Amino acid sequence: MSKLNPGDKAPRFTGTDQNGNKVSLEDFKGKNLVLYFYPKDDTPGCTAEACNFRDNYASLVSKGYEVVGVSVDDEKSHQQFREKHDLPFTLLADENKKIVEDYGVWGEKNMFGRKYMGTNRVTFVIDGEGIIKHAIRRVDSKNASWQILDLENKA
Repeated sequence: MSKLNPGDKAPRFTGTDQNGNKVSLEDFKGKNLVLYFYPKDDTPGCTAEACNFRDNYASLVSKGYEVVGVSVDDEKSHQQFREKHDLPFTLLADENKKIVEDYGVWGEKNMFGRKYMGTNRVTFVIDGEGIIKHAIRRVDSKNASWQILDLENKA
């Protein structure tokens, strides 16, 4: 599992969204994409992160960003999560773990001394040519969108 860094070509992906539609990296050609990976629908940290993206979605869109969340949950779980929290962006189901593995975010985790495999919380900002502009590995769930907007302001 290699780490992707700014300047690297983003791995191509195709996944299924909460409505069963195919979504791929090519759909975002010419746009800036916030591709954020999160462990599980409707858990406290993941809900805080998704709601922060929701609450600042208009600001992100006005700066030219599209937002897509990815977890290994299924379409039905994504649909319920999206509806429950009124999320305006796409959630991709990666049940076969191909996208999380291609992006290097699937790995060993440790909670209360218990080790297990899971999705690490990482956000990638990908430009319209498919190049990674930023890789945020220390995501602040409650301020995830501000981390991106701050990067935009510093650019």
